[in-house]
Amino acid sequence: MSLPEQLEPYRDRFESIDREIAAWMDRWSLPILQFGLGVVFIWFGALKVFGVSPAGDLVAATVYVVPPELFVPILGVWEVLIGVCLLYKPLIRLGILLLAVQMPGTFLPLVLLPDVAFVTFPHALTVEGQYIIKNLVIIGAALVVGSTVREQE
Repeated sequence: MSLPEQLEPYRDRFESIDREIAAWMDRWSLPILQFGLGVVFIWFGALKVFGVSPAGDLVAATVYVVPPELFVPILGVWEVLIGVCLLYKPLIRLGILLLAVQMPGTFLPLVLLPDVAFVTFPHALTVEGQYIIKNLVIIGAALVVGSTVREQE
């Protein structure tokens, strides 16, 4: 990194602070990511279990095989289980498996209900569409957490 000439005397201090910040992020990024994923799944799942999820209607409109009054709470319990597994290190593999089974279904409204997911196909998303697309970040975060299970043995 190149510093302006007047800041050159502070180079060592900047480097020291940068190393400390990077070390802090290295130490805490994974636990915070793991905790955040667990909380999101528990919270969103619990909302479905108690029938107060803003996504409940979207899920109900997407599923045709099982009655929504049965499917939405079961999905909620599934999501709570994912969250609990992600929070408890010995169960992370199980949580990642449950997440891998559940996650493809979260993208179904993009195909089955495009009028609900898009204002203008394929680029202008509705709030519901944004809610769905954010799952790409959740998948990435789950991959990061899952990539550490061998290190924890």
